[in-house]
Parts: sequence; structure tokens; C-alpha cells
Amino acid sequence: MNVKDFLESLSRKIPGRIRPDNPRISVVVPLHNEAETLPELYSLIKDTLEPREDPWEMVLIDDGSTDDTLEILKMLHERDPRVVVVQLRRNYGQTPALMAGFDHARGEIIVAMDGDLQHDPREIPNFLAKIEEGYDLVSGWRTSRSDALLTRKVPSRVANWLMARISGIELHDFGTTFKAYRREILQDLHLYGELHRFVPALSAWHGARMVEIPIRDLGRNRGSSHYGISRTFRVMFDLVTVGFLLRYMTRPLHFFGKIFLACCSLSGIIGLFLAYRKFFAGVHLFQEHGPLSLLAAALMLAGVQFLAIGLLGEILVRIYFESQDKRIYAVRKLYRKEP
Repeated sequence: MNVKDFLESLSRKIPGRIRPDNPRISVVVPLHNEAETLPELYSLIKDTLEPREDPWEMVLIDDGSTDDTLEILKMLHERDPRVVVVQLRRNYGQTPALMAGFDHARGEIIVAMDGDLQHDPREIPNFLAKIEEGYDLVSGWRTSRSDALLTRKVPSRVANWLMARISGIELHDFGTTFKAYRREILQDLHLYGELHRFVPALSAWHGARMVEIPIRDLGRNRGSSHYGISRTFRVMFDLVTVGFLLRYMTRPLHFFGKIFLACCSLSGIIGLFLAYRKFFAGVHLFQEHGPLSLLAAALMLAGVQFLAIGLLGEILVRIYFESQDKRIYAVRKLYRKEP
């Protein structure tokens, strides 16, 4: 069905269900110029969730689209009250769009997926089943990808391998958006950059129980991908950020202190050598070892700077947690006998 026929069918359709006051399931989908795939996407999600007894909603985010995406979304909302439309002021990117969807989702279980039909909505029940088993986060694993080898597959495999080593989480596919979450897992997360792909690692910091399930990568048979090789570099920078946050979020001085010790130790060794040459060999340091003397001074100065950065980081961490009444731990459940 093309877009025109779909819009005409919606104009004749009368919604058959009342909007749920408390949806249990929220499907969050960020969209950017997805007018061609949106009709089929809506139909597949609706047909998949309608047989279930649990009330549900679709949270569809228009991330600054310039085609007919917003018009279709408005009509979907008018004809089906279970569709929630979040229109962003401009194109912010996938991570802010997802964060907007998470903030406006009301379900106990939140399923996130792409809007280009590379993810099959008919697999949503598989994610929900794992959530029902007691997991906090269910991540999709694209066992076979349809992307280009050099520009997408190879960088993705390298990033996944590095993320697994840094986080200690044995997931095969950190990058896919197709995931299901318990609501409480997302409440303590603040995403920016390209950090949506690192939610499993960030959630593990809060003690989330997670599992990975295989999904099919249907490929993009309409439109064009919004991502290229340039995104790989942004992901790598975010990888460094996540690695630092996971290991040194509450103790930055431990990271910068190691660099301080390394710089000062090396500077001290060079200094001892220069002192020996000066007092026992009688050489003129700047004539014989000028560059080495400058290196020793530069290392000492760099070490002091790294120590200062670490101390400032410790202060900022305390301001961050104390001023916002944030805790450095997450409680899964409280067992207490009331008097």
C-alpha cells in the first residue's frame, strides 16, 4: 500500500478501541523522513500488539522530518488514540529522539526500534517474553547483517568487541536499537551523543539483568540510510566516554592519578640520570642533555596538571551527586518488616 492509499484508508477508518489510561507496553520509534515505511510499520506494530490483553501505546517521534512523515503521524494520532506523537523542533539525531520517546512513554515495559523496517515488529513478543522471565533489559542480536562490509560491518564488530571488553558484558550487538526495557532501568539514564547504543553497559552499572536474543535484519528496501562512515568516529569517541564512566565515574582521581604517577616517575628517573651526569661527570646539562632536561620538566608539569584534573573531577562528582540528591547505587527491591 502506498502512502496515498494508506492516508485514504485512515480517513475512512473509525478506531475500535478506547485509549488505555495506563498502557503496560510502550513501543518507541524515532522517525526521520520515514513516510514511505511508516504505513507498513504502523500496521505491523498494531497487528502484533492488538491480540494481546495488555494495553499498549505507540510513541512515534518525528525527528525534524522534511517529508510527509509528520502529516501521517498526525492522522494516525487522530484515528488511533493509542498513537502518541512527539514532534521535535529540529533534527537532533537518534539518541535525543529516543530519549524524548522514553520520557513520554508511560508503559511499564518499553520497546525501542528503528522506523525503517530493518527491525521486524512481529518479533516484539519475543522481547516481551524475556521481560516476563525476569530480565530488566532484552537486547536484539543481528546474527546476519545486510550492511556494507567495510563501512558498517567491520567498524561495528570492532566497536562491539571493544565495548564487551570495556564493560565486561558479553553481548554480541551493542549497536542495535531493537531492545526492550523495564521502565525503572531507563529512569536513571541520561543519554547524549551516540550513547543509546551503550545503554546495556550503562544499565549494567546499575545492576540490570540482561539477555540477548537473535533478531532478523530485514535490510532497508525503501529510502536510504541516514548513517555513514562518519558516525563510526563519533561512536568511537563515545566508547572512550562510556569506558571512563563505567570504571571511574565515582573516582576520577584513580584514573588521572595513575597518569600523574607515570609522568612523575618517568620525570624522576630522568632527573636522577641528569643529576648523576651533572655532579659525577661534570657535564653541562643544557649543552649535553638539553632536550632530555626539557622532557623531564614537561613530564613533571604534565603530571601535576593531571593530578589537578583528578582533584577537580573528584569535586565535580561530589557536587553532581549531592546537589541533585543522586545516589551512586541502585536498589532493586527493599525487604523490610513494618512494625
